[in-house]
Amino acid sequence: MTARRPVTMPVPLPFVDGVLSADDVRATARSIARQQEPCGAIPWVAGQHADVWNHVEAAMGLLVGGFVEEAEAAYLWVPTVQNVDGSAPMRIVAGEIVDPLGETNMSAYLAVGLWHHWLMRRDRAFVERLWPSVRAGLDFVVGLQQAFGGIAWTRRDSFCLLTGSSSIYQSLRAGVALAELVDDPQPEWELAGGRLGHALREHRDEFADKSSYSMDWYYPVLGGAVTGAAGRKLIESQWSHFVVPGLGARCVDTNPWVTGAETCELALALDNLGDHRGGFELLRTMQHLRAEDGGYWTGWVYEDPTYPNDNPNAFWPEEHSTFTAAAVILAVDALGERYGAATPGSGIMRGTSLAAPFQELALECGCPTDDAASVLTD
Repeated sequence: MTARRPVTMPVPLPFVDGVLSADDVRATARSIARQQEPCGAIPWVAGQHADVWNHVEAAMGLLVGGFVEEAEAAYLWVPTVQNVDGSAPMRIVAGEIVDPLGETNMSAYLAVGLWHHWLMRRDRAFVERLWPSVRAGLDFVVGLQQAFGGIAWTRRDSFCLLTGSSSIYQSLRAGVALAELVDDPQPEWELAGGRLGHALREHRDEFADKSSYSMDWYYPVLGGAVTGAAGRKLIESQWSHFVVPGLGARCVDTNPWVTGAETCELALALDNLGDHRGGFELLRTMQHLRAEDGGYWTGWVYEDPTYPNDNPNAFWPEEHSTFTAAAVILAVDALGERYGAATPGSGIMRGTSLAAPFQELALECGCPTDDAASVLTD
């Protein structure tokens, strides 16, 4: 059987009526491409550092925005900085690794980006070219799973981050989908995913306490481990704490600062729960961060009488970050299914094309959900 040919017809750009047009999305993707380095790396901001997680997110934004060559150059850069053990280094500046310590969340996320590329391009040869890097990265990650199911941050640091582990859950599902595509089964990833999903649903108190960050609140939903009524309950529990009406979502609860990336990720989490209107409103609300060239300011410091604030009502930092632009594009694509137009990759965060949620795989043994993790570890 011959491999499927990659898509040759251009994929229509997504849009959301009343918020961003297809031309707006293209301009936002162009703002990412302008900051890409000749080696393919996409730093947070031109001249600053890159890390593989945010780099992959930006590559996904490029691909949705129609910058195919730039996106593929970004993906092909990842193996060039991958450590021998399969991990991704913490920081890369101007193509040079300045902190080689491997971080699990960063090491896993190429799987999500590559599966997204498959959905968009159907290029089997490109998947096979990057599959060894995906496999090495996820093998590294699974090797650092702790007894309760969480994934350690690094080889040096055994504590587990809730946000990172939630993203890893999505990456493992993407990895299993890729493994099926290339006919290289990875059952140990499924077992690890079952244990991890159980920890994210039932044992979030075992993770390091980073509850001042909004990401620790919504990422179990965004990553796909906490769904349905449990997901809605989790989002409702901190909504008034982290969401500022008319401005967006706060990054941390210690500062009066709303950020575009967190707001769009929260919109995607709501979309995952079926609250499409809520996601739409968040996307619409954060457009005050849009710059004239299509890029996005990272955040906005707002007036808060309860907090000593030396610089209220100002963009901060004074930068157009690539990860914020990418989050906007991915939110437009997801919400475009209902409110405009979308690409074949629009469900990447919703997980509709990924391997079945691992808790369902565990249930095949006939055990109740709460017992699934113990069965997987027997």
